Amino acid sequence: MILRTLTYLIIALAGIGAGVASALYLSGLWSTKQPMEFGNVNVDGWVSDFAVGSKQASPYVRARVARHGLLAMAQSEAVYFVRGTDGDGERLSASCTYRLSGGALPADWWSITLYETSNSMLPMNEDQALSVDATSIVIEGEEGGTAWQAVIAPERPTDAPNWISSRNADSFDLLLRLYVPSDAVRNDPEATLNPPTIERLSCEGDAA
Repeated sequence: MILRTLTYLIIALAGIGAGVASALYLSGLWSTKQPMEFGNVNVDGWVSDFAVGSKQASPYVRARVARHGLLAMAQSEAVYFVRGTDGDGERLSASCTYRLSGGALPADWWSITLYETSNSMLPMNEDQALSVDATSIVIEGEEGGTAWQAVIAPERPTDAPNWISSRNADSFDLLLRLYVPSDAVRNDPEATLNPPTIERLSCEGDAA
């Protein structure tokens, strides 16, 4: 009788523990993932959870948004994509220099901002270069073009008009915000969005 009671007690405690652990994980309180990384939208490494900012957002989604400080707007106003790896699948790091390349994006306005992975906050530096956007980006080539590039590095490059500072960031993520996105990207992001690419150029310690 005592053995059976202990067995039931252990099973009950295990169930409670598993439930609490899963709730903490799904709400983002016990995970290093960004809110969008729990979703099933993945466009060339840029991932999103389209439940964020929608009426279908579950309590777990709302908890993740609150935990990471993301002010999720309605999807008709903004959608969000996050990426934490370069084109080779390696973690983005302030010890490396990257080339971010892109073009026109399906929205009225867009921005890409760098956040520390550990706390989902802007890194502590005074470079005033933590993002690029549709207004500030310097376009390449002839007038009327859409192609652009930006260098991500801890120090300002001398030959790059567009720079995102990763100084004091350690590892980091890039958050792409599409403001007033097109209906097409909201309905079929994989077929519509042509997101920026991230090429690793060099890292500290590379052979000369």
